[in-house]
Amino acid sequence: MGAATQDRVWASREPHADKCWFTSPATGGIIAILELRSIIACMIPRRLLSRVTTALAEVPAVAILGPRQVGKTTLALTVAATRPSLYLDLESEPDRAKLAAPEQYLAQHADKLVILDEIQRVPQLFQSLRGLIDRGRREGRAKGRFLVLGSASIDLLKQSSESLAGRIRYLELSPLDAGEVGYERLDALWLRGGFPESLLAPSDAASLRWRTDFIRTYLERDIPQLGPRIPAETLRRLWTMLAHSQGGLLNAAALARSLAVDGKTVARYLDLLVDLLLVRRLPPWHANVRKRLVKSPKVYVRDSGLVHALLGILDHEALLAHPVAGASWEGMAIESLIAAAPLGTQAYFFRSAAGAEIDLLLQRPGERRPWAIEIKRGLAPKVDRGFHAACTIVEPLRRCVVYSGGERFPLGEGVEVFPLPELCTELAA
Repeated sequence: MGAATQDRVWASREPHADKCWFTSPATGGIIAILELRSIIACMIPRRLLSRVTTALAEVPAVAILGPRQVGKTTLALTVAATRPSLYLDLESEPDRAKLAAPEQYLAQHADKLVILDEIQRVPQLFQSLRGLIDRGRREGRAKGRFLVLGSASIDLLKQSSESLAGRIRYLELSPLDAGEVGYERLDALWLRGGFPESLLAPSDAASLRWRTDFIRTYLERDIPQLGPRIPAETLRRLWTMLAHSQGGLLNAAALARSLAVDGKTVARYLDLLVDLLLVRRLPPWHANVRKRLVKSPKVYVRDSGLVHALLGILDHEALLAHPVAGASWEGMAIESLIAAAPLGTQAYFFRSAAGAEIDLLLQRPGERRPWAIEIKRGLAPKVDRGFHAACTIVEPLRRCVVYSGGERFPLGEGVEVFPLPELCTELAA
């Protein structure tokens, strides 16, 4: 076996085995053991894989940011399987010890892709990476040196932007979306959300238990590590309030009163959840139009499965009977469409004081006008006058409706109806 082959991270699974070992001789042993369900998740093609490969061919460092358990390590190991690689888990004491003198240690692996997992645990590494990247540029080894993974903490973004400006590209890995899982798994995606272990759990009850544990772990362990000290129960109450008002306009004053804190504190808590990619603030369309427009953002808990866990919704029957059902489906559709859109796409909603409204506007790079998208959960979608009135103001490039059915068809007046996975594919083209 050649040296280059020996340095590759490879995956193997015995027939009928329930685990898979990712092993790297370069690191001297097993670096990750994943449940079979996670391996099945690997088999669902991740859209970001091609973007990571492209970025590594163009810039020295690539950062994959996303919540815990979203599949960042699995994606990185998939990339590592294609080239000589070194993997270091910075939550592991032995791996952190190797980086006591980071420039000397990493210089020994200049011919490999270096993967640094949980980079926010050692943010001072960014300064060392800068020196190694600049030295590599002088020696003609400028591209694809480092792949760093981490939860999108404020410190991570600050450290990397200061130290690696012009040397790093950020990519966001979201939970699995409708375009990735397809129409057959769409109902499961809506109920359970897109975190792989939740989506692929053996039962709805097991999935809910996983999400409940995920929320508790984030509140009690991960958020205190990643941001300022915030009482876990207060943050849980805020998260639950946001789930109850899924897709509603932000009313910081009402949230502050309910939590018995001031408005600035609510803003700080909300900023943290947004920075950790757990909550989305969808801004209003800001084009210079002479109309009275709503100026507050809409707020969504980004994963529909977390919405349902926060509200104690176990199965589809309970979900369909719950008042949040429509807003929950809308949030899942919005996350899927934004994830599928090309890099650099800007997302908005539109609402005027007169009632003209568009659920989602997507401004793709290089296009002067946005796509207007109306989101419907039923099987017989109709578009009301408010959508047409809003389109008259915005003048979108395309007028689309997404729904829970499986057939594409025209609706008249330039509007086309799409199954959600198919519009994801159309946007990505």
